[in-house]
Amino acid sequence: MSTYFSRIIKAGGKQREFNFRQLFHEEGIKYSVDVPDDKGSRITFQMINDKEGRWKTLAKPSVPWIEEAEIDLSNAIKENV
Repeated sequence: MSTYFSRIIKAGGKQREFNFRQLFHEEGIKYSVDVPDDKGSRITFQMINDKEGRWKTLAKPSVPWIEEAEIDLSNAIKENV
């Protein structure tokens, strides 16, 4: 089972469409997230729930505007749980 949703979030000074896909695995739930960069290429990263219950990005390579939008990304997940 998986759940998909999209959110428009301001990141890097632009409105961007982030696509979320909920994944189930042995350790619990995590999200695969993708978003186009300024050139239209897709950036894909994961978000996991930390020990304090916050959703954290695991972006590799590190993308500053994704890290800056982490709170908004976390709130988007919480709204859909």
